[in-house]
Amino acid sequence: MRKILIGVLVFVVLLVAALALAPFLFKDKLKALADEQIKQRVRATVQYDPSNIDVSLFSSFPDLTLNLRELRVIGLDSFSRDTLAYLPSLRVGLDVMSVVRGGEIQVKTVELERPDLSLRKLKSGLANWDVMISDSAAATKGQDTSQVSLAIKGWKINDGRVRYEDLTLPFKTDVRGLNHSGSGDFASNVFDMTSKTTVDDLDVSYGGVAYLTDKKLDADMTINMDLDKMLFTFKDNKIKLNDFPLSFAGAVGLPNATDITYDVTFKALETDFKTILSLVPGVYTEQFKDVETSGKVAFDGYYKGTQNNLKMPGYGVNLAVTNGQFKYPQLPQAAKNINVKMNVDNPSGFTNNVKVNVQQFHLDLGPNPIDGNVLIDGLEPMKVDGRVKANVDLAEMLKVYPVKDLAMRGQFFVDATGKGVYSKTQMPVVNAAIKLTNGYVKSAQFPAPIEQINLNGTVTNATGQVNDTYINLPQFRMVLEGEPLEGRLAAHNIDKPVFDANVRGTVDLTKITKIFPLEGMTVTGRVKGDIAAKGNMADVEAGRYQNVVASGTVQANNVTYKSADLPQGVKISSANARFNNNEIVVQSLNGITGTSDFAASGTVSNYMGYLFTPGQSLRGTFTVNSKNFNVNEWMVDEVTAKPSATAAKSTASKPATEASGVLQIPKYMDLTLNSNVNQVEYDNLKLTNVKGTVLVRDETATMKNLTFNTLGGSFGTTGSYSSKDLAHPKFNFGLNIKDLNFQNAFSAFNTIKTLVPLASQVEGVFGTTFNVSGEMGADMMPNLNTLTGGGVFDIVKAAINQSPVMTQIASLTTLPELKNIVVLNKKIDAQLVNGNLVVKPFDLTVGDVKMTVGGSNSVSGLLNYVTALNVPTGKLGNALNSKLTALTGVKDIKGTERVTLGLNIGGSVSKPSVKLTSGSVKDQTKSIVTSVVTSKLNDVLANAATKNKFLKDSTLRLESLNKAALEAKAKEELEKRRLEAEAKAKQEAKKAIGQGLNNLFGPKKKPAAAPADTTKTN
Repeated sequence: MRKILIGVLVFVVLLVAALALAPFLFKDKLKALADEQIKQRVRATVQYDPSNIDVSLFSSFPDLTLNLRELRVIGLDSFSRDTLAYLPSLRVGLDVMSVVRGGEIQVKTVELERPDLSLRKLKSGLANWDVMISDSAAATKGQDTSQVSLAIKGWKINDGRVRYEDLTLPFKTDVRGLNHSGSGDFASNVFDMTSKTTVDDLDVSYGGVAYLTDKKLDADMTINMDLDKMLFTFKDNKIKLNDFPLSFAGAVGLPNATDITYDVTFKALETDFKTILSLVPGVYTEQFKDVETSGKVAFDGYYKGTQNNLKMPGYGVNLAVTNGQFKYPQLPQAAKNINVKMNVDNPSGFTNNVKVNVQQFHLDLGPNPIDGNVLIDGLEPMKVDGRVKANVDLAEMLKVYPVKDLAMRGQFFVDATGKGVYSKTQMPVVNAAIKLTNGYVKSAQFPAPIEQINLNGTVTNATGQVNDTYINLPQFRMVLEGEPLEGRLAAHNIDKPVFDANVRGTVDLTKITKIFPLEGMTVTGRVKGDIAAKGNMADVEAGRYQNVVASGTVQANNVTYKSADLPQGVKISSANARFNNNEIVVQSLNGITGTSDFAASGTVSNYMGYLFTPGQSLRGTFTVNSKNFNVNEWMVDEVTAKPSATAAKSTASKPATEASGVLQIPKYMDLTLNSNVNQVEYDNLKLTNVKGTVLVRDETATMKNLTFNTLGGSFGTTGSYSSKDLAHPKFNFGLNIKDLNFQNAFSAFNTIKTLVPLASQVEGVFGTTFNVSGEMGADMMPNLNTLTGGGVFDIVKAAINQSPVMTQIASLTTLPELKNIVVLNKKIDAQLVNGNLVVKPFDLTVGDVKMTVGGSNSVSGLLNYVTALNVPTGKLGNALNSKLTALTGVKDIKGTERVTLGLNIGGSVSKPSVKLTSGSVKDQTKSIVTSVVTSKLNDVLANAATKNKFLKDSTLRLESLNKAALEAKAKEELEKRRLEAEAKAKQEAKKAIGQGLNNLFGPKKKPAAAPADTTKTN
């Protein structure tokens, strides 16, 4: 017994030791495997800190748990700014024996804690989740595909978020508060997979229309997985959207690499009207359980067919509500007689073949009836036949349906019919009238109501022709705290509208937005105006403004605006403008944007074309003054064009102090800005006394005679910056700089640090006249490899002290005076070619030593210079004289008066390499350096030409590939349309045959009596 106890104790000790030592035994091995798998199998940037990897046996014994924290997956190319996945915690359960044995490691469980996934598919079809390299592709590259196998039996997601956007449809969904667990034996080929899913908030939209908003989801599903046939069959399942339960039957298959097959039906599991009522926006609240309901609902549908590049499955939905009713216990009246009959059918799956038939829609909001019906056939063109009619007392409506913190009164009437074809060239025959009488709206967010709201309008089209559509709004009026706003509008001829409108009054934006909040933006202030316009849009587009009557005045006070696209916000403290047919005269405009102030005046022309005709530019001339302007707050991401992270975080108390992102120039602007700014903040620089003219046109800013001071020097520039290609902004500047300190320039400009590294060892002042062009990078700093240009550096005074380059030259030549040299009033020609700085030969004199220097240095910091020194022979040491004798062939080198030394300078500024390469008894300093520099310049130009040719050829190849892709897509689209038309013709033929047989053999029906009009006014 004692031996048994000792044995058990030893086993337990060894087990605990193994559990404790697991992190040390396996961590490095698993990390190396993870790195190798990511490198070989993932086409994306995967970021994680190796210190955030843990290995444990305690939490999942007998399996081994690999825990990775703070892991990010970032896309490539078009998605290089997108985070595909952020995983705060990824736990992977591994078969411990497969880890111990080595070879293939089996993954058994996966658990994600608070994951955030963002899945996007572009219009081109490119998807950001297409990052995994398949086994076959990996095997083709000779990579081992057997290191990891998926024998998953369980997985779990806790509090996750998934965003999915498909721009090809366009479809978008946002899943928040996702909790999901599932199990299944993926080591087997046929098994049942069970899962449990809950979602706190589910949003789904299609084509810009929100179909589900803030819905709760609860799903229990069992699916039979046949991995041999790649067929997945629904078994027991129940899904609840809010309180609406439904289930699926059928199967989904993956028969080949391109097709997905569906044969799925779905239906509601309950018939209680209250279940579908829970899906109505705003209804499913804490009070919902107390809502009294009655009535029945029927809901079913199908999704059947093949999905690939040419086809989509067919689908259909049927919904019927019979005698529905609901009443909130705290409200006096009920919504009654809710009857809906709706059918959506599209057996071909082609979107343009869809048919929507709402045969009946009726409800009574208390004593207020609402009726409607519509039949839609197709989308482009769309055949429509429908009517909606309502006559609602808004105060009575609130006795039925609660709207939190809102009081309303007034009589709202609408009666609209439409029948015909809607397309780019056709309109249905329309007769619509809308009227609101004595309207009143009061929000708990603001004490004063909007009252005396009166609106009366009609929309008519008697012929079905687009240009015979008439819109008439003879009256609109409202009053807010005694301040009226009123206007009218008459328009017809939609293609080239003929209009007659005016509006006058005061709008208090602060009050209005408290009553009607604007999501995602803040607007305050007061705008007062009296505006009238009458004319023809054809005259506007042609610039015949003399035929258009327009006049008015606008005053704004303390208007503020802030949004996600303008995070720094703008505040217009005061503005006054008057306008006529041709122009707007801005008499004064004063305000602040972010931490920048501005004051402007000037004129704007072509404002009608800009407002009403796509593609026309706004033209104008302004004088702009500012005490301080912070450019950093206007940077945008070079891919998304959204405000950069630095700009978005900028506030008045913590302004942006560095540039992050690029500067975007507006597209449809043609403005001349005569600027005078006391101080401009750009990156970490402060520019003072900024004066000059900036032309903004076609996404390009052109500077004319722009001058400013910074770092103790004066700057002048003429040139341009273009953001047409936002990912690769281009610039072309002519610089005129005077009295700039070397050390200040080296500290402030990365360009100087890289292209003129010797400046770090120079004290003094210089100027330059230099032309340079290239691209800006993502940090709004020049991309050095793209820089090309040339000019002159004017060295006013430069002292070179303790330079490793000069120290080595002095040591090699035994000329100590070269260790510290002073240069006065020297002009140096230089040229930039694709980031390589080529310095043309220039002369220096240090005592009785004559020097000529020239050469180049690259973006990588490598030096490639040649220096020739003409020196008295007597100054050279014996060792150097011996070398010169060998180089020159002159035996009595000491008998010559002077000698020329040729030196090559390589390496870097901090670790230079100086070698003696030639010697001559002639004064050949200029010729030695000139020939070498000319050769180097020719090499650089040749390399640049080769690089440019390669880029041009690459561009042509890419254009050819894009053209081929576009042609393939166009061919695919034509085939889609052919199949769509074929399906439509079959559908119409089937319908016609059915109607013919029905007319021939079916019973004759008596005409039905017209339904009573429940919405007539008294």
